[in-house]
Amino acid sequence: MSAAPSLPALPVHASVAALTSDPAATHEAIRLLRQQPFPALRNDLLLRAARHQPTERVPVWAMRQAGRYLPEFREMRAESDFFKVCRTPQLACEVTLQPLRRFELDAAIIFSDILVVPQALGMHVDMIKGKGPSFPEPLNTPEDLARVKTEVNVDEALGYVFDALTLTRHSLDGLVPLFGFAGAPGGGSKTFAKAKTWLFKYPEASHELLRRITTVTIRYLVGQFAILLDKCVQEHRYDTAGLAKHFTLRCAQILQVFDSWAGELSPTEFAQFALPYLKQIAVEVKRACVEQLGMTEAVPMVVFAKGAHFALEELASPATGGGYDVVGLDWTMPPQSARARVASSGVAVQGNLDPCVLFAPHSQIEAQVTSMLAQFGTQNYIANLGHGMMPEHSPEALRCFVDAVHAVSARMNAA
Repeated sequence: MSAAPSLPALPVHASVAALTSDPAATHEAIRLLRQQPFPALRNDLLLRAARHQPTERVPVWAMRQAGRYLPEFREMRAESDFFKVCRTPQLACEVTLQPLRRFELDAAIIFSDILVVPQALGMHVDMIKGKGPSFPEPLNTPEDLARVKTEVNVDEALGYVFDALTLTRHSLDGLVPLFGFAGAPGGGSKTFAKAKTWLFKYPEASHELLRRITTVTIRYLVGQFAILLDKCVQEHRYDTAGLAKHFTLRCAQILQVFDSWAGELSPTEFAQFALPYLKQIAVEVKRACVEQLGMTEAVPMVVFAKGAHFALEELASPATGGGYDVVGLDWTMPPQSARARVASSGVAVQGNLDPCVLFAPHSQIEAQVTSMLAQFGTQNYIANLGHGMMPEHSPEALRCFVDAVHAVSARMNAA
């Protein structure tokens, strides 16, 4: 495989031309698209790094690489509200591809939001311009749990994400792998951070809510990379002998779980209310890969728990035991000590340039990248920011970061 394919025109897949504004017609068109084989992957650097395989240079992508810092994204958002973009597969696909048209990134990440899971559970979520997410009817007491569903059909509630994944995977034409993702059960936004009081006032109700979110999150993540056996039979009528090769039809090639507010919890509360559910997600998603889908190699998984320095070793429990394959680091974690702390676990690491470095002159960005790579090394490592891109960032700053990672790591490997 080529490690650095040239940037393509990356038009949206030809099938989009046949799509309409009718969601049912769109879903049917994408269902038919699922019967076509995916293009061969041309750049597998990131997947190799996640699996502890040698890489010629360090793969790089950026959290929130599709977002408000891009003029083309702002133009689309001026015409469509945030959740309309998330729920319209052709719009989500287009936004996902936007940064790939500009930068030589080594991965795409599907455009969606961690709050689609609370929505699927029956909670109303608004995205307020200039303020972010809002829950008009928050859970104030344990009695309010009656409004949170105990059973969710993820194909019905979140099928638009699965459709966007299929369309985007074809539109990428094998350029780079595609990330799927979900939020951690207990974190995700400033609005969720306010719910910390629940952990102390209503611990049992908190665990019940976290269990419900975890169950849906596991099903949602599995749904992002595979259609289950009975679904294959029902929709595609494959004979049983030919089913195995049709499992990965939607199809994210790597998954990330975001817990951007993990650092809001003390070590004690994190161990009680966050870590067990994060571990359960990794174990059960990987178990589904093997036991339900018959895969010989589980989908790689990344966990990013911002601020949870105290739990690094626990988050890096051996991937061979059903844990995460990659641990994401925020910018406050020293690379060398983080590497040393997870050295015995068999996991790769991801991160962790301070996003504010992208406001510096390009020469300083390059110097910071050189220092970061010198500390992390070039193997079993995925370069990224220590958190997401900011609306005020310049696209050229991200280009400088990406190009510097490529150039510096290639020189390091050649030395």
